[in-house]
Amino acid sequence: KIATTKAQRKLFFNLRSAKARLAWLSHDEAKAVADDLGVSLKDVQQMEGRLTAGDMSFDPDPVDDDSTGSAPVYYLEDKSSDPAAALEDADWDTQARDNLLDALALLDARSQDILRSRWLSEPKATLHELADRYGVSAERVRQIEKQAMGKIRGELVA
Repeated sequence: KIATTKAQRKLFFNLRSAKARLAWLSHDEAKAVADDLGVSLKDVQQMEGRLTAGDMSFDPDPVDDDSTGSAPVYYLEDKSSDPAAALEDADWDTQARDNLLDALALLDARSQDILRSRWLSEPKATLHELADRYGVSAERVRQIEKQAMGKIRGELVA
């Protein structure tokens, strides 16, 4: 963070524009800026140091080919390349999909169609479109959807 208080923000923006004209501030120029903005000379010098400081690399390059870096990227574990975790995730996804399909199979055809149309298809059907398809109100379609979701939730939790 470069500036957190109102005085520091004011100093930051004014000093940045002054430095565009002046480059380095002499002691007298820094004192004039401090007096003009109502801040201490120390604050002006500190802010000038922050403005002129270069960015530091988080991940510096090793000095030569034989040395290794000391940045976190060199010693933190890459969890994305763990084959056991990838296999476990794939098994979990397969099991979850199978459980969902089994729970859907327990519903009547209308409830299945409503859930598939509202949640599993692209583009998703609206309540009014499904109400027109089944000759019921949109509220009734919402109720059927809610009941079907409750049955599925009960099957998946059990």
